[in-house]
Amino acid sequence: MMTMQSQTIQYTTDQMICDDLKAFERRLMEIVSIERPATRRWRIILLVSSLSTSVSAFNWLNDPQTAYISLLDSLIGHYLFTINCLILIALFSMGIHKRVVATSIIISRTRQVLADFAMSCDDNGRLILKPRQQMKNNIIEHLKI
Repeated sequence: MMTMQSQTIQYTTDQMICDDLKAFERRLMEIVSIERPATRRWRIILLVSSLSTSVSAFNWLNDPQTAYISLLDSLIGHYLFTINCLILIALFSMGIHKRVVATSIIISRTRQVLADFAMSCDDNGRLILKPRQQMKNNIIEHLKI
């Protein structure tokens, strides 16, 4: 009689853990799927801004008058280059470099946390269970330290 209750409690605990893992996986996949379009949009903005700055810089450097006039006059004469540089500086000061890689930052930090529990995740947020033997080795290594 005791073993039957023990098995029922164990099954319920295992079921709760499984449900928690499924909920965590769904939430992680939701976060990744929400972040992807925003990340893609910021990448396009950065690419367009970088290309326009590069093209206008090429035009500015190939202008023969640049060697004979002051820097300020040259920048005023090439207002597209000046505006593109200011936009690019503003984008980096607002943190576009972090927004471009937001999804990979989330995934890499999640993988670091899940490594302690012998799990990992793919780039879409799906959980990957690793063999338990590896988890025992990690616990032994943590105890040595």
